[in-house]
This record gives sequence, C-alpha cells and structure tokens, in this order.
Amino acid sequence: MKKVMLIVFMSLLSAGLFAQSPIGDGGKQINIGTGFSTWGIPLYAGMDFGVHPDITVGFNVSYRSYSHRWSADDYRLNVLGLFANGNYHFNTLLNIPQEWDLYAGLSLGFVSVSAPSAYKGGTVSGLGLDLQIGGRYYWNDRWGVNLEFGGGNAASGARIGVSYVL
Repeated sequence: MKKVMLIVFMSLLSAGLFAQSPIGDGGKQINIGTGFSTWGIPLYAGMDFGVHPDITVGFNVSYRSYSHRWSADDYRLNVLGLFANGNYHFNTLLNIPQEWDLYAGLSLGFVSVSAPSAYKGGTVSGLGLDLQIGGRYYWNDRWGVNLEFGGGNAASGARIGVSYVL
C-alpha cells in the first residue's frame, strides 16, 4: 500500500509541475469529496478564498465514522473535524498551464471524537495541526478534480474530490 501511495504521490507531483491555480486573488472555490485516513473514511466539504494570486485561505469540515474493538466489544466512534487552512499555489513560480494546480500548506483546527458511554477506550479530541500537499486538474473553467495528501497530529491520509470555482 505504501508503494502505491508513493507512486500516486510522485505522479501527482510530476503532473503538478505543470500547474496554475485558476482562482487567483479574490476568487472562491468549493471542494467536496471523500478519502481515507487513520480514523475511518472521511467525507469533507470546504471553501477556499484567493487572497493573493498564489495564496488561498479557507476552511473545511470533515466527518468520519469507524468501528473500534475494545475489550471484546465493537464500538462505533464518530470524528468531526473543523479546520482553517492556508495554501501556497506554485502557479507563478513554475509558470505552468492554468488547468493544473499544485499546492501545499497548513491546516489548524479542532477534532472532536465521540463514542458510546460504555466505551472505555481512549478518545482524543482537541486542537489539530496538519500539513497537506495536493493538486487539481480543471477540465473546464469551473470544475476540477482534486487529490490531497496530508498528515499531522489530527489525522493523516488522503482526500479525493471535486472543486467548483464560483
């Protein structure tokens, strides 16, 4: 699995060397999708705002639910994440076609883990700091597909979804 992730990452990175973000200063974009993580399969939605031709800030919310076996019993845990993010888009630096976007950045937020009252295993809620690297391919002026890898103290994994430029 690690080899597959490395191949996908390197392919994305090499493809991203031809990237340029279409949102730019003052633009807005909505992102939705799913992925995989250390805490179940996440569903996410978020929005990015262009504050500079190469910089976006935004937010995202994610939800995941997973089963955990503790003391011979199975329990369903729920994880809700609320994050603010900032990304640098390598558009101008690499002078690449507009249909591609390669970015990297930080996310800071809060993760809430809930479990049934009978569950005596550990749950970790609190502040989270994550790093991410991702890329998008826009098939027209508004719609694109995105792939993002990240990790930190809140969760790690990948996201795949669609982006819509407002």
